[in-house]
Amino acid sequence: MNTIATAAKYPFTGTTPRVSIVIPARNEARNLEVILEKLPPVHEVILVDGNSVDDTIETALRVMPEIVVVKQTRTGKGNALACGFAAVTGDIIVMFDADGSADADEIPAYVDALVAGADFAKGTRFMAGGGSEDITVIRRIGNWGLSTFTNILLGTRYTDLCYGYNAFWTKVVADLDLPETSLPRREDGKMLWGDGFEIETIINCRIVAAELAITEVPSVEKLRIHGVSNLNAVTDGLRVLKTILDERRRWSSIKRAAAATLPSNFRARTPKAERVIRAADVATAVRSLEDAA
Repeated sequence: MNTIATAAKYPFTGTTPRVSIVIPARNEARNLEVILEKLPPVHEVILVDGNSVDDTIETALRVMPEIVVVKQTRTGKGNALACGFAAVTGDIIVMFDADGSADADEIPAYVDALVAGADFAKGTRFMAGGGSEDITVIRRIGNWGLSTFTNILLGTRYTDLCYGYNAFWTKVVADLDLPETSLPRREDGKMLWGDGFEIETIINCRIVAAELAITEVPSVEKLRIHGVSNLNAVTDGLRVLKTILDERRRWSSIKRAAAATLPSNFRARTPKAERVIRAADVATAVRSLEDAA
């Protein structure tokens, strides 16, 4: 495992954490028939249905009668995940794809990383113990370029930016600041920013901005069992690139807003070591600005 940061914002103080698995799915009945039976016993499994036209919900309930079914409020993977996160009652959230590419046997490794002190357990295919049975040469090169660009721009050390098998403490959801699930759809039919495949990059960037402790967990991506992926290496790659740039600007704007709220004599009377604006200070300052608006 690769520990990217060490100071946990949400250290675990309990005994055994309750694990919630969130599975976004649209027309994945044939795959759910296989993957649900492979999941380990957990606190809850939440299926977020994206307006499926097959028997996705019926199949899930037949295979796992206790599964929690949530209907997403708009469209896109980002909105589906946000709806699932909002329904979680456990201590840990595991993001799990319905297509069979995620290995259920790896879930304990993610949980162990969190219990050991991470706020966010980031799956990676590109470190010892990881791999992929599905990635193409073009996607591999693109992922390397986007990961490298993000590391340079945000000062991170990610080895696999574009991988959606992750886990984190439920308390982390507040730090992600995802689009509200209650917001209406856009009148022009386009997705709200954050509702699409860019969600995974948004989460990775905001985890860093919130200064959370990250541990990378080696993971082997398996082949999709049935069906064809909706991912497009070029268009979705450009969307990820835009996300990285937007998140860099967002964080810079937040830091400037936070700095503007500090007393004018702050720099003169405060030792340099204490003048660093932490994520918690930024969040407090932003809330103050919003309350005053």
